[in-house]
Amino acid sequence: MAPGPTSPEAEARAVGGGAGKEDEAAASPTTLTADHASLGPVSSPEECARGVDGEAAREDGAASSPWLPASPDTDTTDYARLDLDEVGEAEQEGHASLPCEEKEAKELREHEEDCDADDEAEEEEEDDEEAPTHLPLAPSSESELPDDTSTFDPSFTISLIRKLVPSGPDVDKEFIVNQGQAEEKDTSSSDGGKPTQPDDNDLWDEEGGKLWDLSAIESQAKLMVNNLVLEVLLANLHVRQSLRAKEICIGILGNLACHKSLADAITSHNGLIATVVNQLFLNDSACLTETFRLLSTIFQSNASMSWAEALLPDEILSRIIWIIGNTVNSTLFHKTLEFLSALVDDQDVITILIEPLIKVGLVDCSISLLLTELEKSMDGNNLNRSDSLDSIFRLIEELSAIDNCSKIMSSNDQLIKALNSVVKLPDKFEVEDYCASVLIILANVLSDGEHLTPILSDDLPLLEGLFDILPLVSDDNEARNAFWCILTRLLEQVHTQESVVNSSKVEQFVSIFLAKFTPIKDDIETHGIQTEADSSVEGVSLKNGLCTSLRAMCNITKRWIADKSSLGKEDASLTDSSIKSARELLNFCRSAMGTTDL
Repeated sequence: MAPGPTSPEAEARAVGGGAGKEDEAAASPTTLTADHASLGPVSSPEECARGVDGEAAREDGAASSPWLPASPDTDTTDYARLDLDEVGEAEQEGHASLPCEEKEAKELREHEEDCDADDEAEEEEEDDEEAPTHLPLAPSSESELPDDTSTFDPSFTISLIRKLVPSGPDVDKEFIVNQGQAEEKDTSSSDGGKPTQPDDNDLWDEEGGKLWDLSAIESQAKLMVNNLVLEVLLANLHVRQSLRAKEICIGILGNLACHKSLADAITSHNGLIATVVNQLFLNDSACLTETFRLLSTIFQSNASMSWAEALLPDEILSRIIWIIGNTVNSTLFHKTLEFLSALVDDQDVITILIEPLIKVGLVDCSISLLLTELEKSMDGNNLNRSDSLDSIFRLIEELSAIDNCSKIMSSNDQLIKALNSVVKLPDKFEVEDYCASVLIILANVLSDGEHLTPILSDDLPLLEGLFDILPLVSDDNEARNAFWCILTRLLEQVHTQESVVNSSKVEQFVSIFLAKFTPIKDDIETHGIQTEADSSVEGVSLKNGLCTSLRAMCNITKRWIADKSSLGKEDASLTDSSIKSARELLNFCRSAMGTTDL
């Protein structure tokens, strides 16, 4: 599933933490200042905008810069009309105020507004004293969630962008070059090109957090891009030293990228790809989490190739693999795995990246992660579920479908041993999703590891465990297909060596067939044998796999019946019931294949 836009509130609710910097999740602030307290703890981003945009639109003292976003053509004076109309009426009646009187009147109105805001804040604190003050409450229904039809004053969004504009000669010069403006800028400032604004985390938590919220709404995201938010974010990533500021900038970009209509604009923005890729070298889990979220989103869009080419250098890919193999932050770990899955799912991207990724150790790293997580999750003969194990199994399953990766996996004895141990687990109901992945991985690995087939075909507990998994994956076409493909390879190996297989071994095989006859029968009766496969493993169709498996079972069973029929009368009473069951198995297999020749 494609990651959707995130907001600070959504991420904070997910981890149960506050609005500040957290190790377990990247979250931007949600707490509002006293000036905005009237919004209440259940405010949505739209309500925040409606509650404060009037004041934001009238801020005359905002720092000016030659590259500040221009106000939109939309009329944004609704929140100031009441006062202006009153002044107009006073002038019409001949009571226009003198300059000093106007100043006093303005100060009075501002004082009254502040008092009203304080009163509303106090009332709200009394009403919501039992509610957590650091997190907004979840909407009571989907109708309260923000959508593209919500009304916002554009000046509020633009004012947030303006407040985050860094200033300094190098910043201004960079903007002018990017925009193609011909104006000359004075670069003789003694600050050496550094931003004149301090790295104020409170500013970023407050104003940056609101912008992060609003970027989850497509109409607001488009407004931001049209009003130079990409330039502002890019400049801040270049000049800001605050990791919190960088995290919020990347988080906003991640939300913008979730809107497909903006993916091309983000990708084509001069210098943005290189700047984002450079964030991979930060040593901050929150920043890295947002960076991988952004990359995962981009690699699910039509703009992925430019980003894939930017990742090609070994230094960058090695850094990615190092992060995956060494992070202890669970949120970051899952985001890196999501990123790799997004790469693998894009055929064009993985075509150019798979060899470089293999070169820097992707397959070995993935196997090492699986072995480590399996060791941690094993409890005696039981395997405990974990989100990490889910993600790792999915990644290895996806990699095993790639030829070069499956070849490496087939030569890794530890991986084969680990997959074998999962198949042999006595209780598989709690981990049936893992079992499906194991079947698919084994089927893909066996297609490239022919040397494994003789070894695994002699492992009767493995064969028994495979039959135990069949009912669990009966409704999963891909896993069911993988089961029959594995069984085909193993039984074909036994059939070709029939002359050297002793009677005792044949009897063990038949014993397993008879014990597992019910799940075999149920599966074939439910799904049939003539239906074309939805998918195949290395070109082995489900129909061919089923027929080949059943034919091999029949041949092995016929040999066993012949051996038992030649026994003396003294042993006949011990084998009559078994032979009867074996003949029933033979008849079912013949009927399923539509033949009587076997």
